Amino acid sequence: MYSLLKKYITDQSTISEADLKLIFSCFKPIETKRNEILIDFDTICNYYYFINKGSLRLYTLNTDGTENSRYFAFEGMFCTALPSFIDQKTAAEYLQTIEKCELLVISRTDFYKLVDQFPAFDTLYKRILELGFINAQQRIYSFQGNNALEKLKWIIKNQPHFLLRVSNKMAASYLGISPSTLSRIKSQL
Repeated sequence: MYSLLKKYITDQSTISEADLKLIFSCFKPIETKRNEILIDFDTICNYYYFINKGSLRLYTLNTDGTENSRYFAFEGMFCTALPSFIDQKTAAEYLQTIEKCELLVISRTDFYKLVDQFPAFDTLYKRILELGFINAQQRIYSFQGNNALEKLKWIIKNQPHFLLRVSNKMAASYLGISPSTLSRIKSQL
């Protein structure tokens, strides 16, 4: 149950087996259904999720009810509504399972205790923040001024498994295009 998390942590830094056991004791395994909302728009986020199996997405809704997906996470990744997790204000976004999931969940309190107690976990947290920033910047820069076909090519190059795991509707909302446009340009490849 913890082998993927162990690999994630040990890939970031060196840590003893005893320390790993203490870290693992703070994570609780849960199983979810497909399309389950883990964090609601108007709630405060108090949990971080590590994905053993399945996938999650963060999204918002426009005033007209249109979904805007901003982030997808898959096996071996951490995911949460980070701004809410950090500042303890309402999430202003949804965290949803898009497949049946096996997750390891840690409370905010335990998460920050581990950051303070274990240099390896502090390194892991910094790496999560860095990767999140890099991912957001790459997406912004690659999507600004690019047409739909260029956006799709960027996704295929940088996240090749993405289109195989998410629906056209969700992929289109991530790319900032309509589902019909996505279907049309997929046929051009």
